[in-house]
Amino acid sequence: MPIEDYNGNTFVAFTDISGFKELMKNDSLALEAISHFYQTGFNVLRESENVEGFFVSDCGILFARNGSNESKLQDLLRIIKKINERMLSENYMLTTSIAYGRFDYQGKIEFQGIEKNAIYGGAYVKAFMDNETGKPIIQPGQCRIVKDNLPQLERTHFPLVLDRVRDKGHFYYYWNLRDPENAQTFENKYKDSYSLKYAGMINALKNS
Repeated sequence: MPIEDYNGNTFVAFTDISGFKELMKNDSLALEAISHFYQTGFNVLRESENVEGFFVSDCGILFARNGSNESKLQDLLRIIKKINERMLSENYMLTTSIAYGRFDYQGKIEFQGIEKNAIYGGAYVKAFMDNETGKPIIQPGQCRIVKDNLPQLERTHFPLVLDRVRDKGHFYYYWNLRDPENAQTFENKYKDSYSLKYAGMINALKNS
């Protein structure tokens, strides 16, 4: 189903396949990863009433269309969780950045006020830039929310969206956990997995 035009303030997520540049060294592995990604995105979005999106190469752009800011973010996080879980079951990790702001879709993405506000004029640009060059560098499996321009939210509605001590610019969504009390234990396991590279990170996420 084609996406209807949209113009308004909302939450936008930019998500992509971790390690895809390495996978591109082998055409069959890269195509397999993209196939899983597209099929997963299609299946999950088909089940959603309020989150829409599209996929290009190894990237996906998702946005919530209707509702309050709380309900938009809740809907978007629910979809991101499902996509991450299904990709992880196939041993793929994603990185996801979420930003709030103006988003225009008129059969294509347009950037209102881009001359005045430079590259940070829209939610899509902000999410994309955070995923690509944000500091600290986003790690495989992570989903984070850019705090800049974030509207007031009732934090009790988002128990798995947490601060991290050394990052003042983001909230982190622990989609892989059921209990926020386990966040630090998971972070320790994830940090220990660095020496094992990709396989270790996958194991840390699956066993969190």
